[in-house]
Amino acid sequence: MAQKKIAILTPTFSHYSGIDRVAERQALDYAKEGNKVTVFALEATIKPKGFNLEVLGMPKSLFLQRLYRLFFFIDCAKVNRTARKLKDYDVVISHQYPMNLIASKAKKKYGIRYVYHNHGIGYSELFSSPFERAYMKLFGYFSRLSLSNVDSAVSVSKFLKDELKKETGTESKVVYNKIGSRYGRGINGKPIRKKLGIKDNEKLLFFIGRLSPHKNIHTLLKIFDIVNEEMPNAKLLIAGKPTFKKYYDELKEIASKNVIFRESVSDKELPNYYAACDLYVTASLWEGFNLPIAEAQACGKKVVAFDIGSHPEVVKNGVLIKKNDIDGFAEAIIRLVK
Repeated sequence: MAQKKIAILTPTFSHYSGIDRVAERQALDYAKEGNKVTVFALEATIKPKGFNLEVLGMPKSLFLQRLYRLFFFIDCAKVNRTARKLKDYDVVISHQYPMNLIASKAKKKYGIRYVYHNHGIGYSELFSSPFERAYMKLFGYFSRLSLSNVDSAVSVSKFLKDELKKETGTESKVVYNKIGSRYGRGINGKPIRKKLGIKDNEKLLFFIGRLSPHKNIHTLLKIFDIVNEEMPNAKLLIAGKPTFKKYYDELKEIASKNVIFRESVSDKELPNYYAACDLYVTASLWEGFNLPIAEAQACGKKVVAFDIGSHPEVVKNGVLIKKNDIDGFAEAIIRLVK
């Protein structure tokens, strides 16, 4: 098979983002097939292995980053300059807005094949403040505009395939996210339990993901309070990047003493964290795929989650609970852990 030049576009290329971990897996796979692969990102912490990485840059402040990403089309010099770098590529795969703008421009100016890898966008109504809701509505609107000249699309779930068709009229092929071979049964979780101070007679529940309102972590804390009344020896570990600082501060205020927060978990140690827990839990109200659920299950862990979005497709070893049934969710946790 002839070598191809493949560009993969993703905004942040960091392990805290499920989208970026999928992009990294894709880059590794294409590179192993003998292709020349370059990842383009606005910022990056993942180190390239067998592929190239080009960091385009954006503001350091989280607030300014969000504004920059939303109105990225204003930085037309960077969009045009990056699109020009893609003129000799065979295909450009964009994983999310605003990187779609670069892919769309490369398609228009140089005829490069433009593939959209659809991870979806959380519903705006799941965000608490008017600013956040307006931001998500605009993000979705600009994202849909950036797909006007896409050649083909891939959706990471049937749920997202239907959403994309409904919102844009774009057909897509369903390709579920791959789980790396390092996730499996038999991994030693004892060192992580020791590091967290979890005793042998204590049960550990685990959640990992961006600390965003649509992940519904505040409800997970309420559920855990109910669990703790029945099982005072239970602990809840919440790991993830606090991309919404005010929301993160609110979570820490309402969390009980049996809740442990970790703002970062190394990607190398992540399988050990799954191995350390007794149950994986998520109260998220929107998911395009939910990579941690698949990873936890690969490590032999049962899952409790709400019956929303892609969860009926992804949850194979656990319990799905009717949306917002807090008592039912807590009862399922207690039953499975006991």
